[in-house]
Order: sequence, then structure tokens, then C-alpha cells
Amino acid sequence: MANWRTDRIGSALRGENPTVLALLPEGFAVIGDVQLLPGYCLLLTDKPGVGRLTDLPRPARLAFLDSMERLGEAVERACAELDPAFRRINLEILGNTDPYLHAHIWPRYDWEPAERVGMPVWLYPPEQRNDPTTALGPRHDQLRATITRHLNDGAPR
Repeated sequence: MANWRTDRIGSALRGENPTVLALLPEGFAVIGDVQLLPGYCLLLTDKPGVGRLTDLPRPARLAFLDSMERLGEAVERACAELDPAFRRINLEILGNTDPYLHAHIWPRYDWEPAERVGMPVWLYPPEQRNDPTTALGPRHDQLRATITRHLNDGAPR
């Protein structure tokens, strides 16, 4: 198996991406490699070569946004269930680094440093955002299972 990180979409399509939580109508719900803010997830397009939301035909764009909302709601419910300090989620489609369409779902918490609470997550120092002590691992199994349960609770509407 090739390194799934170098081809996240292809590895998800082949069933080799270990971060996949579910296949949604217009993408893969995945949990983030780093869990600085526990519950961080992404929605990855399931169409290789799609770089922007506007690359999709309008019905697929709306389906992607609906899938993003569905993942956001599952993360919100799971994080609220597991951490009483959960505050809200932030939804972002940026596309400045990775060349494929994806959306970030960032949980936000009351325990975050006061100087970070009102700021985008990207303003956390890179060494903190990528801290190996917050890397996805077995200690996140309950979080993964809870997000997946909420995704499945919201399945076909």
C-alpha cells in the first residue's frame, strides 16, 4: 500500500485511508491526523481532480455543502456529548495548501487560550497545530466512534 497521506482521495476510494469515517453523498468524512482540537474532521471530495467547489456542477456543489453540514452536525453532537466545554464548530473551505476540494470542521472549546478563542485555528502556532502529542491514535477511538454514530444517525434523510 502506498502512503495514504500522499493520495488521500485515491486511498479513500481504494479503502486504504484509515481516517475515513464514512462515505457521504458527495465526499469522504475523515477525522484529522492531528487532534489539537478534539473532533477535528474534514470532508474530502470523492472525485479526483476536483480542486474547487466551482469545479463541480451546481447539484454536486449543493450536495457537497449538504455533506459538509451533515459532518459538521455529527461533530457538533459528538463533541458536545464528550466534552462539556465544547462551544461551537467552525466550517471552512480554504484550499490554499492542498490542491483538492475539502472542507474543515473545527470544534472550538471554552478551554482554549483566551487569545485564540475568537481567532481562526490557523493562527495557532504551527508547532502547536502539528504537535505529535495530539496525533490521531487509539485514544481517539471513542471520539471516532461517537462522530460515526452521529453520522449514521443522520443517514439518509
